Parts: sequence; C-alpha cells; structure tokens
Amino acid sequence: MAGPTPLLDLTLRPHRSLSPRGFAWLMGLLCAVSFVAGLVFFLAGAWPVLGFLGVDVLLVWLAFRANYARGRQHERVVVYEDRLEIERVDPKGRIAVETWQPYWLKVDLAQRPGYPAAVRLRSHGKTTWLGAFLPIEEREPVARMIDEALARARYSPSTSRIE
Repeated sequence: MAGPTPLLDLTLRPHRSLSPRGFAWLMGLLCAVSFVAGLVFFLAGAWPVLGFLGVDVLLVWLAFRANYARGRQHERVVVYEDRLEIERVDPKGRIAVETWQPYWLKVDLAQRPGYPAAVRLRSHGKTTWLGAFLPIEEREPVARMIDEALARARYSPSTSRIE
C-alpha cells in the first residue's frame, strides 16, 4: 500500500558547473601542460620544478574532490496535507529530518545579518532556513512553490482545523 501523495516533493541541490567528464578533461589537460612544462624545466637543468608542478596538480585535484564532496549535500522538502518534512543531507551523508505542521507555517524571504535574503520557515517561535547554497535568483521561486503547496495543504478537505 502506498503512503500519502505529497503536494510538493522538492529536492534542493548546490549547483556544480563542472561535470565529472569535464573534470576528467580538465585534469588531463592540466597534467599534460604540467608534464610539458616540467620536461622543459628538466631539460634546462631546473629539475626541482618537476616536484612543484606535481604538487600543483595534486592540490587542484584535492580542491575539486572537496568541492564534489560538498555537492553531495542536499535538502528535500516534502509537503503533505498534514505536515511538511525537511530532510537535510550533509556532505558526509548524515541525514537530519525536521517535521512542521503546515497550518501555522509561514514561508518568506528574509535577510540574515551578513547574508543575502534566504528562504525562511517560521512557526510557533521556531525558525529554519532552506537552500542557503542556492543562487539568489532561485530562492524566491522556491519560497513561492513551498508557500503554494502549504496553501493547498491548509485548505485540503481532509485537513483538520482543530489543533
């Protein structure tokens, strides 16, 4: 038997502009350039430069590895008629789940000190933030989609108004 049908099932992921295939091409090109430059320096008698060029390639690879690890993080927002669930997965794969009652939940874009406007959910004195990794232009549509799903949940015929 299937569970209740969600009114909204939204997964928010950080943007990664370089695909794994593009990364392989970039690293191949970097290795080739470093090899040719290293060969020139080696033939000129400056053989220690080879080690530094190797370290450069290693550091670029490590930086991309850390970047791709951060790309595993995501947030999943699911709105049902009786609840909103937020599942957060951090870069290490740890999962945290929050559940909110949709009737009193408010969604807006709010300014945090030192940060651009972000999606904020508030209810009964509690606040949570969504999609901090999203580009600024995507935050308003996300807030609107969640708010519209919450409106459908509030006015669903099966939702009880007694709390």
